[in-house]
Amino acid sequence: MNRQSTTSTLILLLISVFCWGSVFPFSKPVLESMSQQSLVIWRFSIASLCLIIYLLVKRQPWPHLRFGQYLWLAFISVLGVGGFNLLLFTGIKHTAATNGALVMALSPLVTALMVAGLARKWISRAQSFSLLVGLFGVLLVITNGSWQRLMQFQFNQGDITVIAAMLLWSAYTTASQKVTSWLPVIPFTLISLLTGDIFILIASAIQGDIHPIQELINLSGGGIVSVVYIGIFGTVVGYLFFLNGVQKLGSATASLFFNFIPVFAALTAMMMGQSVTPIQLSGMAIVLIGLSLPPLLRTMKQRRTNRLCEVN
Repeated sequence: MNRQSTTSTLILLLISVFCWGSVFPFSKPVLESMSQQSLVIWRFSIASLCLIIYLLVKRQPWPHLRFGQYLWLAFISVLGVGGFNLLLFTGIKHTAATNGALVMALSPLVTALMVAGLARKWISRAQSFSLLVGLFGVLLVITNGSWQRLMQFQFNQGDITVIAAMLLWSAYTTASQKVTSWLPVIPFTLISLLTGDIFILIASAIQGDIHPIQELINLSGGGIVSVVYIGIFGTVVGYLFFLNGVQKLGSATASLFFNFIPVFAALTAMMMGQSVTPIQLSGMAIVLIGLSLPPLLRTMKQRRTNRLCEVN
């Protein structure tokens, strides 16, 4: 991949994580009037409709897949799309939007661990350093600076739920790298969203007290705009651009951009008038430092090596 193509891929990944980061503060007020199941249903339904229209307009042929491939897609989509979103919005309902974004910032490191485990290779010292520092920053936030809570395991229920969601997303990201080698990004995204939507619809029907249409009608104008934003930008744009990055750069590299999610979430939250505490800002800074130092050190080492080569 040439330099121009790499640059455009990186820009699309930044746009992707901005859209995802903004989902946290946008969904927070919506979840005060709408159940998390209904929000996920509308998110996937709006996104799926957009992709279906796109495929029809472009007249893009549908890829030929084996039955086993459809089963594998359904499996990873139920866990990594349906299960992830259900747990994510359930967690956001019970914790601060910035907390949720910070927990999700650990996804790159967890993904790296999963990739290393599948490849039966040890993670590098730089990745280990990032994992420890990033974990410290996240623990600082979810314990609200009280290490006694850490020792007594008194975490916010919402934080723990978002951690479970993050683990599912990391597994989905790891599996996506192989899928995008034999399935184009748009059909993959559409199958993932439709599978996730069907999963949530079935779960909601079993539960029996979820009313997506009525809950949407009862929202304010601003709430409806937020749902549409989450469906189009927080889903279609986010998933397409991210899976494009996975296809071009690999899951471990693309997932590194998750580190920017808490930054974009905090910025969007502040613009929307939501509070961001000093501890949350401190945790965000620690996470970013931990994730930025290893590549910075590698760059400095490479420059020193180049200079020595030039001298010799």
